[in-house]
Amino acid sequence: MFHKVFVERAVQRHPQTEKILAALGQPPLYVLTKIEDVFGRTVKPYLQKRTTLNLFIGRKHGQLVKRTPPAYGTSTGQHYFFYNSYNCIFECEYCYLQGYFNSPDLVFYVNHDEICAAIKNICQAAPDQQHWFHGGEFSDSLAMSHLTQELSWYWQTFAELDNGFLELRTKSVNIKELLRLPPLTNIVVSFSLAPPTQVSAFEHKTAATRLRLNAISKLAAHGYRIGMHLDPIIYHPRVVDTYRPLVHEVRQRLDDEQFAYLSLGVVRFSREVFSRFKKNYPTSKLLAENFSCRSDGKVSYFRPQRLALLHQMRALCLEVGLPAARVYFCMED
Repeated sequence: MFHKVFVERAVQRHPQTEKILAALGQPPLYVLTKIEDVFGRTVKPYLQKRTTLNLFIGRKHGQLVKRTPPAYGTSTGQHYFFYNSYNCIFECEYCYLQGYFNSPDLVFYVNHDEICAAIKNICQAAPDQQHWFHGGEFSDSLAMSHLTQELSWYWQTFAELDNGFLELRTKSVNIKELLRLPPLTNIVVSFSLAPPTQVSAFEHKTAATRLRLNAISKLAAHGYRIGMHLDPIIYHPRVVDTYRPLVHEVRQRLDDEQFAYLSLGVVRFSREVFSRFKKNYPTSKLLAENFSCRSDGKVSYFRPQRLALLHQMRALCLEVGLPAARVYFCMED
């Protein structure tokens, strides 16, 4: 799977490191002092991940948990990211990670005890507030979970928190680790969903739409609460019609108790990511779209177009009976 595996000397004998290396079949190692000595030191082309994807294993220093931008999650509580890994094995043409790091190589951090302690501290400092912690912002939450074997750390932590909530965002159907764990009412597994035509056109190497829906059914049957993200929605003249079968299918597979929420968002880029995207995918169908620079600096559709699209999609969700209070717009004022 990996061209080279780099390990920080300080965590070479860490139990989590040993689990990862055992799962990889004990590959040859390149030992270094700090991940940053190699990772991102020079720019590695994003699409080089197709041929020479490396893995770095180390300890996350500095900020372990970070506040999300406004309008990232539901309107309840405070929202945070936590830094457990970087980069993704999938290759979505619109992915912001192609402009976030200088390298597409994967980074696994093993100090989950420190990350979980930071999560607990935030919840204990404001016990009267809800606090949401989102995994999958800088990687996919489930795609490599069979290697990282980290989920049990977060289960132990959130089982002890009354005001802490965990969201695992994914486009993967790698749910074996989840099926070994007991569902918790304050943990939501959320899937990014799109019609099959969009997945095949733009979301390379990800699980097919029908496989994601099957994974949703299996997890719901196991007792998990499920979230969904129709994000990014990519405009075309019949976009709402292409989403209608998918939204109906979602409604049929989940009852109100299992359905946690659904977010809606249109395709958007930072300026840096948009520049890299054009270089990486010069023939992408997305380049036929009319984009403009938003007031928040993002590159996206003109405001009237994107708001009309979002409201049409919300109407579709309500049409099939999804609770209005649990359908929200992501990254829109």
